Amino acid sequence: MSALAYPIPPRFTYGEYVQWVNDDRWELIDGEAYLMSPAPTTRHQRVKARLFNVIFNFLEGKSCEAFDAPFDVRLPDHDEADEEVRTVVQPDIVVICDKAKIDKKGCRGAPDFVVEIISPSTSARDRVEKAALYQRHGVREYWVVHPDENWIAVHILGPTGQYSPPRVVLNEGRLSIATLPGLDIHLDAVFAP
Repeated sequence: MSALAYPIPPRFTYGEYVQWVNDDRWELIDGEAYLMSPAPTTRHQRVKARLFNVIFNFLEGKSCEAFDAPFDVRLPDHDEADEEVRTVVQPDIVVICDKAKIDKKGCRGAPDFVVEIISPSTSARDRVEKAALYQRHGVREYWVVHPDENWIAVHILGPTGQYSPPRVVLNEGRLSIATLPGLDIHLDAVFAP
């Protein structure tokens, strides 16, 4: 009995990714290319802008820096050169406290804090695949934000390098960012209509 042959999707590197000439936004996860969803909904944009503004303003004059998409985060598996990196993502919001990771191309290495605001086309990838990816690369805190159902799943990296089970927080009260002590997010303002 012969095995069924399935086509193996092509694998790409950052060096190839930066050569692509089109207006589409892509991410690479372990070399596999993912076309980003169409332009986000206005709800997605509002939630992202409100959250980013609070974080950005809090960090003014501090050692950490916040960026929002499009912003390339290169996650090398080892010490490979940039052109050989096989994972490049564009989270909605990142906070980087190690300035040595920031360069003119974006960020090389794990940010301290990542926010992905899910859309119907990215929900499974953001909740499962990216959680595993960010855990593997040592992102200290990862939030998955659902802009339509008004909840945030908070993943905190433990001392063993594993995320604790996500804590789901609903649209009420305040939420602290563990990696940014002193910053409380007022969820009713983030999720306002």
